[in-house]
Order: sequence, then C-alpha cells, then structure tokens
Amino acid sequence: MSKRALTFAYGTNGFGDHTLDEALDVVAGLGYGGISLTLDRRHLDPYANDLKDRLARLRERLDSLGLEAVIETGGRYLLDRWNKHRPTFFDEGRERRIDLLRRAIGIAADLGVPVVSLWSGVTPPGLDENAAWDRLLNACDTLAGEAAAHGVKLGFEPEPGMFVDTLDRFDELRRRLGEPEALGLTLDIGHCRCLEEQLVAECVRRAAPRTVHVQIEDMCRGVHEHLEFGHGEIDFPPVLGALMECGYRGLVSVELPRHSHAAPQTAQRSLDFLRSAQQTAGAADALWDRLPDVAADWTRQAQHTLAVDPDAVAALFPVVGRRCGREPLPGGATGPYAWTVDDAVRTLLLDAPALRDPGLGARLTELYEHGDAAERRGVLRALPVLDRAGRLAGSALPLVHDALRTNDLRLIAAALGDFPPAPGYAARHLDAHAFRQAVLKCVFTGIPLDRVAGLAARTDPELVRMMRSYADERTEAGREVPYDVKDFLTIHDPEDREGAPLCASSIPIST
Repeated sequence: MSKRALTFAYGTNGFGDHTLDEALDVVAGLGYGGISLTLDRRHLDPYANDLKDRLARLRERLDSLGLEAVIETGGRYLLDRWNKHRPTFFDEGRERRIDLLRRAIGIAADLGVPVVSLWSGVTPPGLDENAAWDRLLNACDTLAGEAAAHGVKLGFEPEPGMFVDTLDRFDELRRRLGEPEALGLTLDIGHCRCLEEQLVAECVRRAAPRTVHVQIEDMCRGVHEHLEFGHGEIDFPPVLGALMECGYRGLVSVELPRHSHAAPQTAQRSLDFLRSAQQTAGAADALWDRLPDVAADWTRQAQHTLAVDPDAVAALFPVVGRRCGREPLPGGATGPYAWTVDDAVRTLLLDAPALRDPGLGARLTELYEHGDAAERRGVLRALPVLDRAGRLAGSALPLVHDALRTNDLRLIAAALGDFPPAPGYAARHLDAHAFRQAVLKCVFTGIPLDRVAGLAARTDPELVRMMRSYADERTEAGREVPYDVKDFLTIHDPEDREGAPLCASSIPIST
C-alpha cells in the first residue's frame, strides 16, 4: 500500500482566547493542513441567528486558507451553563443533545466537512446498563440515519470515564446497531495509551477499518490528562508509521484544550514534533521495504519473540548475520561503509515495540559492550532510527565516543552516519568540540566526508579553520589534498586558494 504524509490539524478548543478568524490565520500560518472546529459560543455557535451566513463565510475562509476540517461537539457548557457536557444521551433533556448533533451534521454538510465527532457521555447515578444501552442505541440510530442522508460520517470517540470508553465498547456499539456505514470511529491516540491493553500502534492497526478521524496528544497510562508531546509516555513515530501503513487519509488533529494561554507557541511546538516523528517513522518503513524476503520473515518472527520476552534480544542479536545475511542492503550504496542486511535487521530488532521503554539506553549499552564489531556497528546504525525526535537524548553518546576512539573505520562511519529520513544521532547530540574532532578523525583515517551526517549544518568557523590548517600543512609538505577536503573548503572558506595539488582519490593519505 502506498504511503503519503499525514495531514495534521489543530483544535479550536485550544485557541480559547482567539476569535475563530484569528485561530484560522495562526493554524494555517504555521503550516497545518486542517482545523478541528468545536461548536461553542466563542467560535462557531450552532444556535446563532445568522448561522447560514456565518457558514458561507467560513467555507470561503477554509477554502482560501487551504484548510480541511472536522466538526467537534465537545463544547463544555454549550447546552447547560451549570453542568459541563450535560445533558448526555442518558440524561433527562437528552433530546437537546440529539438536536445539537443534528445541527452539527447540518453544519458539516453546509461546510463540505466529512466528519462530525461525538461521544457517549457519562451515565447518571442509578441508570442501569440495559437502560443506558437502550438510550444510546436509539440516539445513535437516529443520528446515523441523519448523517447518511447528508453524506456525513459520524466519528464516535471512546472517552475515558464515559459509558463507551474503549475500543471494545465501541465495537459492541456498532454490533448492536447492525454496523451502520455512517458510524465510524474517532480514534484518540492519548486515550489508547490511557486505557487500552494493546500498544498504541497496534490500536491504530486494529481500528483502521473504522477510523474516520484521529485526535492526538501525549498521555500517561491510567491518567486522562492531555499533555504536550514529549511530556507523556507515547512513542509517536511507530504510531504515525502505523497510520501511514494503514493508508489513513483523514485529519490527525492535535487535541490540547487546556493550552489556550500559549496557543500559537504550543501549536508550533506540536507541529514541529509531529513532523519530526513522522520523518523518523519513515526511516523504519524504508528499512522494512528494502529487506530481502527471508530477512524480513525472520525479523517479524524475532519481533514476535521479543513481544513475549524482551530480554531475548541478547540471544537474537548475535545470530542476525548468519540467519539474514551480511550483504549490502538492496537498493542502497555499496562499499565498505554501506548499510548491510544485518545492520538493517539489528536496527529493526532494537526498534521492536517491546523494547521501546525507558531502559532502552541501558540495553543498547549492554549489547554494544558484549558484541563483536558487527553487533556494535548494528547498535550504532540503529541510533538515528531509535532516537525518536530526541527521545534517546544523550544516553547513547558514550557508545559514539567509544566508537570514535577506535581505529575501526566502519564503526566510526556508523557512529557518524544516518539513515534518511532519520537525522544523524551524532550530529544531533555531540557538542561542538567533539563533532569537530570526529570530522578530523574521518579526514585522518580516510573516511569520506559524505559519510558524516549533518556536516553542513554543524560546520562552524572553528571547523573551517582546522580544515584549512590541515590542507595548508599538506600543501606545504608537498602532499596531496583530498578532493572532499578541497570541496569542503571551496564551500565554506571564502579565502580558499586555487592551485592546491589534488590526489586522484577522495581518500586522503593517512598521516
């Protein structure tokens, strides 16, 4: 199945101190592709007397800004100024909730928006299970028919603490209703971490056939609190990778309703994080796509083994070369510094969901210290993919420093490399002095500079001075200056001198 980039959106419930026009301008200006429009008194009042005119203007604005949209119906005090989210489908006065949802469906149709998101609500004390099901089923049956008539999908969201709180309960709701086509799922990524037993990425795959909308934020196990990305427990690259793998085409909407006090800054950080996580997810996909069939089959089986016993990685890691091969990875470069099949398999083992925990850094250290050269190279190769937009932080830097102290050219190149589109780990985390010394180590040992990930971005005046000094010393000694050093200076040193003798190879003579 072909993959394409996800479309990220941001919720207007996180822009409580902005007008709707202001929120649209900020969200579009930051580069989001969509907006989640919450029906409320501040932004889009479903009871406004001039609603039709407002919707006509809003549709023009969305079109002019290039924003897709969904309709959210979780306005806190929209129906009852005293009681948040009341009445629900279960309360006296529930016909007002049903009327709101009907209005939302009409609004979606007028705007050309494909999805209306909703949830069950909390049952009042004393209402038994059977009565609750009857009320919910009657309401959803009515609304599914209304949505179908308008060409709109309902995205039903399981919500912690509500009557329908898990994917299992949602599946039961659909079964009881007879699987209506108009009733889909709004999958909240944080809620999956909060309540579901499966890994979040597995929840994505399980729910994919029914998912019509995705909400996203960070969250911790058992705590229903919407957190900024990186402040909870979710590993996002596998989640975004699963969405792309499943061919999801709807919006992925950031849901941070308690961050209005810093909405533009929070929205900017959120988009930066999601783009980076999506980029990192693409690196693992690229590895899977290039594995030979035999190696891919073995790797899948090994990941199943790790799901049962994560410590089995210590026994699996050494046998990868024998089981999967050591030849260059198909479709890539060849030569002594190229990625090999066993490099790729070791990376995917370390990227297994069962190993994505706070102890990953310690596990990497153990595998590196007890491994042979190929196993050490496998750990180093994996770092860019495992970093998860900085999630490893500096915990693996001791391994990079150890590799740079060796004279094993393949270890040095692996420590400084990357696997596009994942950014290089060393380039991201080494300090300026250590990075300069690493570049010079490549020059002295004959490793081509194109093996140093992030070199252009990390080049500073001191590195240019050091490279110029190296080239001058070789010229004065009558020795050849390698092509890649000469090219580096041509780009970065405006004082570069013409006529320095060049060697026929990009590999310098070792000093």
